[in-house]
Amino acid sequence: MDKDRIDGAMKQAKGALKDAAGALTGDAKLQAEGKADKAAGKAQNAVGGVKDSVREAVDGKPR
Repeated sequence: MDKDRIDGAMKQAKGALKDAAGALTGDAKLQAEGKADKAAGKAQNAVGGVKDSVREAVDGKPR
């Protein structure tokens, strides 16, 4: 598994926590940061998935 997939998942989780905390406290800035972190994490996770697919195609075996 590519490091970007792990980092992306962590960033998504962090973003979800910020989003929820912002919604709970009424802090629009924190909530917006959370949404941005979730989106960035999702993109990073997707990049890692593509890297894994390329490696599998080149190596001929899954990782």
